Amino acid sequence: MGDERGASPVDPTKAAYVYMQVADHVAAQITAGVLAVGARLPGERDLAEEYGVAIGTIRRAVQELRDRGLLITLPAKGTFVAATPTRAEGSDAS
Repeated sequence: MGDERGASPVDPTKAAYVYMQVADHVAAQITAGVLAVGARLPGERDLAEEYGVAIGTIRRAVQELRDRGLLITLPAKGTFVAATPTRAEGSDAS
């Protein structure tokens, strides 16, 4: 889910919270079709390692995405893409 060079898309020096950077990156992948509706996300430990952040940060990012209606977590099954986000009002609709 990080970029192809292995670098994390998270920059702890940015003003945005790290969990929001992770959530926004995953949401962008859903929007771009990289993560399709119904796709299973890797486990929290795998995501934490991939993004170079703590598991608590991943948990908070996943909760944010659940709050946005983009992910659903099924106990003992995993976390899945629930929906494709629509473009925000005022964004370029190309």
